[in-house]
Amino acid sequence: MTTNTLTAAPVTDAAALTGKRRIAFASYVDENYLPGFLTLLRSLALSNPSVCEDFVVLYDDLRPGSIAKIRALHPRIVLQRVNDTHYDSYKKGDQDNYLVRKAYFILDVFRIREYDTVITLDTDMVVLGDLRELLELREGLAAVPQFFYGQHKLNSGLLVIQREYLSDEFCAKLDKCGRSGDYELDKHDQGILNAVLDGDFVRLDPRYNFVKRRLSGDLPVPDDTAILHFTGRHKPWQGGEAGYSQAEDKWREYELSDAAFQAAYLESSGGLHHDLVVHFGTPHVQRTGDVEVARKVAAAHIANGDYQDAVDVLSGVRIPLDEAWPHEVLGHALMSVSRYEEAKAQLLLATAAPNRAATAYARLAQMAWVQGDHTEALRYATAGITVDPTHRPSRLWAQRAAAVPSQERGSAEDQLAHVAFYMDRQGNAGDKLLPETVRLAFGPDTTSRRWHSVHAHRLFDEAALERVNARRGLVIGGGGLFIPDTMPNGNSAWQWNVPDALLNRIDVPIAVFAVGFNAFDGQSYRANRFRESLLQLVERSAFFGLRNHGSIEKVRAMLPSHLHDKVRFQPCPTTVMRQLVAGWQDPAERDDTILINAAYDRAGLRFGHDYAYFLAQMAQAVRDLGKLGTVKCVAHSLDDEKIALDLRREHGISMPVIPMYDFENDEIRDLYARTKLVIGMRGHAGMIPFGVGTPIISLISHPKMAYFLRDIERPEWGVSVHDRHLAARLVERAKDLLADHAKTVADVHGRQQELWKVTEANAADLRVILGS
Repeated sequence: MTTNTLTAAPVTDAAALTGKRRIAFASYVDENYLPGFLTLLRSLALSNPSVCEDFVVLYDDLRPGSIAKIRALHPRIVLQRVNDTHYDSYKKGDQDNYLVRKAYFILDVFRIREYDTVITLDTDMVVLGDLRELLELREGLAAVPQFFYGQHKLNSGLLVIQREYLSDEFCAKLDKCGRSGDYELDKHDQGILNAVLDGDFVRLDPRYNFVKRRLSGDLPVPDDTAILHFTGRHKPWQGGEAGYSQAEDKWREYELSDAAFQAAYLESSGGLHHDLVVHFGTPHVQRTGDVEVARKVAAAHIANGDYQDAVDVLSGVRIPLDEAWPHEVLGHALMSVSRYEEAKAQLLLATAAPNRAATAYARLAQMAWVQGDHTEALRYATAGITVDPTHRPSRLWAQRAAAVPSQERGSAEDQLAHVAFYMDRQGNAGDKLLPETVRLAFGPDTTSRRWHSVHAHRLFDEAALERVNARRGLVIGGGGLFIPDTMPNGNSAWQWNVPDALLNRIDVPIAVFAVGFNAFDGQSYRANRFRESLLQLVERSAFFGLRNHGSIEKVRAMLPSHLHDKVRFQPCPTTVMRQLVAGWQDPAERDDTILINAAYDRAGLRFGHDYAYFLAQMAQAVRDLGKLGTVKCVAHSLDDEKIALDLRREHGISMPVIPMYDFENDEIRDLYARTKLVIGMRGHAGMIPFGVGTPIISLISHPKMAYFLRDIERPEWGVSVHDRHLAARLVERAKDLLADHAKTVADVHGRQQELWKVTEANAADLRVILGS
């Protein structure tokens, strides 16, 4: 086993690596206030149907049946029993008074350590409007000032608490104040908290904690009210109070049975959160057999990567022949678990409806291509274009099906088979460059004289097996092939569509080379199928190299201990590009440019609730970076141009766009070699420029970016897209790297040399394994 020359980087959880904010709601709930809390949960879902964060329930006396009612109304309930012993020595307050106890217990929120932002909601509140502004808050402790007692004190119920207050230090201040008795505690305020803050909190608009007493005299609830708070002794579920009938009517709009609530949510307009659709839709479908809801639930399962669950929910209802959309979604789910014939039948039914036909034909074309039938793939793709000439997926599949494969020029015994994701024209620039770069790590000839291409997304069948076994070895890589959803299949649950039985019949040496574990923060695999396929792949491989230590730790955690040492470090060959390209020469001069790349695939997983913040910070960064050089957007794929469009629309900033997705491989290398600095969000917007000797700063929205920077021992070259001071940090680090550019480039070369040593050592082993 080769010893790696670089120290393995420590691996932590994905959220810690990406800096993505973890947000939770929190409430103190007891049996008396349970009816109010259930109504609060319903109102939150119906008023904010796209929001689904953890909800922490602080409690001390809830019955099992009550907990079941709570769980039925939210899929991400986190139960946390409170312990009031640390309040025993507080000098003021009637411990038997519920309102006082609640004021004490809410202080337990500040002992929560699992989240970056916690939003407290009282159980006598009802949510009527959009809470996006609260979810986007990032600093301080925010609350609505008390309406009746001036601006100095905050009102109870609604708090938006950031990480610096969810700390032992702040809890110590609260405890000290509580024990000293130097506070006033009554039903109107958060006595201890107000005493400690002394007015130092972020003021929110009263509409986020609109107290009932402002409506005395039966005034109507203002239309812009986001949260209505039923302060006072008389609660709506206890009979209410005279003079507030219009307010209580608002509350009663959400006093629904579970069945009525589920139906109301599923009929909501706008973007429904897929977790909520599954949580509320599943029992609704089981109760009613509603086909349209079953389609929504199945689509939500597909969005989560739970393809078999999507098959199950739609297979459990009777779909009328003329209901095209459910047939199309079921066909999509079936093809994603590799049940191709069943999928074909469903998709053909979907082509009967004009509004679903193009999508159905595109999926049929994709499935035919996966199974190796170019003629049928082209026929279906053409049909999709005929139905809708603007349908981009149909056009892409038509191009792929019509492409003539290159003729192999070498004899089989002289070739290596190569499983990779071979990118189409105008596809992701990094993925386009990657297969050639992997081949360069095995020798200068990257053509079909020495290589037999096996597209990872094509079904690996008997004919493919025969072709591979006729070669002298099989290389699998590189790139993030261990990801569940780019082209899902039921055979392996990762990108290579290979059944176990055929994988086990490969009788030539297998080398897994620089593959990455590419799951996003918040993304999961179908664990059993992936683990089984992974186990067989590791057992069958003569060489198993992953491109960063984060991937190594993730994969080792899924393997039995006796296979751990078989998993080794092999950097992505793009990171040592200067060493691999024959006759490489570093540029004598560089353009006075700074290239920026942003990625938008799986945007929700990348940005969470922080995209508006990210964009504003990037606007400021582009302005300031413009003083250091000409700032341009480099787009690895068409979607990457969005940052330039959004900056112009939202902030009035124009930034030239370089369409790298149209570049040939030499053009990609040349452009990155000639610029002074690259600030990139895609993995290969960091690794490729680094590999050609250009300084980088990574915009971290995926763990793999942090993995790479830790491997080269330069974590300071990365900034989270969620960083509170993103613009300032980017500009500061850019200035540092550009101040003595020659020194920075030399540092890049030095870091690269360490990766090259690992690659050379592995190459020696591979020459023995592959006999070359």
